[in-house]
Parts: sequence; C-alpha cells; structure tokens
Amino acid sequence: MDNQLRYQASSDSASTSAKSPQEGAGWRDFITVTKPGIIRSNLIAAFAGYWVASGWEVQYGRLLLTLLGTMLVMASACVFNNYFDRDLDMKMERTRERGLPTGRLKPGTVLAYGISLGIAGLAVLFAFCGVLAGIFGIVGMFVYVVVYTLWLKRTSTWSTSVGAISGAMPPVIGYVAVTGTVDLGAWLLFAMLFLWQPPHFWALGIRRKEEYRAAGFPLLPVVKGTRRTKFQMIPYVALLLPVPVLMYAYGYAGIFYLIISMALSIAWLYLTLIGFKAKDDDAWAKKNFFFSINYLTLSLIALVLNTIHG
Repeated sequence: MDNQLRYQASSDSASTSAKSPQEGAGWRDFITVTKPGIIRSNLIAAFAGYWVASGWEVQYGRLLLTLLGTMLVMASACVFNNYFDRDLDMKMERTRERGLPTGRLKPGTVLAYGISLGIAGLAVLFAFCGVLAGIFGIVGMFVYVVVYTLWLKRTSTWSTSVGAISGAMPPVIGYVAVTGTVDLGAWLLFAMLFLWQPPHFWALGIRRKEEYRAAGFPLLPVVKGTRRTKFQMIPYVALLLPVPVLMYAYGYAGIFYLIISMALSIAWLYLTLIGFKAKDDDAWAKKNFFFSINYLTLSLIALVLNTIHG
C-alpha cells in the first residue's frame, strides 16, 4: 500500500510538472529526445557492417554518408518513440524528467522534428548509399515506430523480440551500402544484433520490473515473472555461439575474432545460466546487463580489427 501511495504521489507530481512547463527547451532536450545512447551503439554496428563488407578497402566519403543517414533515421525513430510514449513516460522514474513529460518540449515541435530527421536520413541513404540501404532504413523505422511503439509495446510480451528487428538494421544498412545485395554476411550481422537485444533488454526489465508494471508495460518480467524471463534469455544467448563460427568459416573475419567472440558468448551464456541460482536477482540482472553491453562492444571491435582483407 505504501508503494502504491508513493507511486500515486510521484505520478501526480509528474502530471503537474507536465502541465506546468519548466524553463524553455534547451539544445540538450533536443539531443536527449533522439536517445543518443541507442544511436551511439547502433552507429558502431553500422560502421562494423560497412567495414566487413568493404574488406578494408573503404570509401570513406561513402562511409561517412552511410553513418550520417543511419544516424538521422535512427534519431527520427527514437524521436517518434518519445512522442508517442510521452503519456507513459510520465509514470516512470527514469523517464518522467524528459523534455516531453515535463512540458519543456511541445508535442507538435517534437513531431515536426522527428519527421524532418526521418526525411533527411532517408534522403541521404537513398541518394548516396543505395536503394537497399534506404529500404532497410524504412524497415527499421516502421518496425520501431509502428509495430513496436504503437502496437506491441502496449499490448504484448513479444514487443522486445519483434522490436529487435529494427535494432538489427544498422549493420545491415552499412553492409548493403557497400555490396548492394543481401548475402550471408548481411544475415550474420543481422543475427548478431537481433539475438543480442532481447536478453540485454530483459536484464534491464528485471531490474526495473515494478516501474514497468506501474506504467502498464506488458514486459516479459512483468507478465511472466523473473524465472520465465531467465529461461527465455537462454536460447537468444546460445544462438549467438554459431555467429562467430560462421563469420570465420565463410571468410568474413579471422581467428582472433572467432576466439574473442566465442569466449564472450560462452561467458555470457554461463552468466545467464547461473541466474537460476542467484540469491539477488537485481544484482545478477545488473551484472548481466552490463556484460551484454561489453559483449557487443568488444565483439564488434574484434570483428572490425580482424575483418579479412578483400
């Protein structure tokens, strides 16, 4: 009951702050609404996709344009996500101080901002990076904004898995900007990012389960519980094991990438499995979450540095 009272008080406070705007919006609010953390990690993935496809024979001008177009498209999708989730963001502690929930940013301004970023990003991809790159940019935006944000995020535990499709687009965009075709390399890059996302996000979801419950998000840990979520993380992490093997076997990356990525994958799988014996689920989930970040970063760095020369 005390928790409910505290949540009600915080919700009332958030609603009041949204109705009574603080100081005018600053440039930081316009940066924050694009979710720079997501953009940063996905730009690394887009860079890796471009680099692997190039085999060290890189056209740097085209690379920069690919990263620019990808960044603008991702920023647009994140702005739309903030726009449509502004009512729910008021209910969560970690989001209620954003520009939209507090009223510093006006919904109409944010909507125009998202549309402008999307048009600019797709224009860059179609004009300078190829039709396939532009199409995958559209796919990423559609899945994240329409399928994930407007539909599944509010209605189904499948939101995390299906939404991962959009998060797996950046390396594919980078790859097809070079090759102009979808081959095994593109699929392996897609698999790496797609399989990484659900266990990464579910670890965060376990830690913030009560926040998501209070906000009304049907996240897997909320609907099915922590133990079921731990079980569901296992196949995603386990299926990452063949990715470096195939990358090596088909000549996309060398032995050092294979060793490093396999070691990281095995370590993450072990960390996920011992979660069933964890006495403190929050501490375990925190460790798993941060390991997942390091897993992706180190795997992509190893892939770039050990890409086979074309």
